Amino acid sequence: MARYVDVHPQNPQPRAIAQTVKALRSDGVVVYPTDSCFALGCALGNKQGMDRIRAIRRLDQRHHFTLVCRDFAQLAQFVHMNNAVFRAIKAAVPGGYTFILPATKEVPRQLWHPKKKTVGARIPDHTVAQALLTELGEPIVSSTLLLPGEEEPMTQGWDIKERLDASVDLVLDSGDCGVDSTTVVDFSDGVPEIVREGTGDPDRFR
Repeated sequence: MARYVDVHPQNPQPRAIAQTVKALRSDGVVVYPTDSCFALGCALGNKQGMDRIRAIRRLDQRHHFTLVCRDFAQLAQFVHMNNAVFRAIKAAVPGGYTFILPATKEVPRQLWHPKKKTVGARIPDHTVAQALLTELGEPIVSSTLLLPGEEEPMTQGWDIKERLDASVDLVLDSGDCGVDSTTVVDFSDGVPEIVREGTGDPDRFR
């Protein structure tokens, strides 16, 4: 049975954040809020957790997870960027973007794109997500909470708790997150390619 943790959206209680971090560090799978949608997350290197997330969403092994990072300094530990890419991304974060970039050796190989050796990464502009990332001290391996056969992500914490009670370990709820996904920008080749338009303004990368 999943633990349900209600947290203030602007002033997240330290105890609620600590409970969620404990679940992540114990190889758990959690649901947590971001600036785009609720996300399923597990700790870096938690292969079983990634398998559980794939099972929840009925995804195959080719599904690419996103590294959700606290800040730009943390992001730079896990991806390679030349100077032009560095400046472009730094000007856009935190916010509603996911960037596809060459992975460093800090990224577990199971997260790499098998051919391109890239990984998706983002920095959310969300108070609760930021508090969680700060307390954890490392990125959260994440995937949007979009269930099989549904067109939009789930938005209500109690509904998520009821639907996924036997599938996740904890639901962290700070209110409705909305249904819009991030804008995905592929920098694999050093130049921006808009893969998906979402919450982040794509025009800055055209």
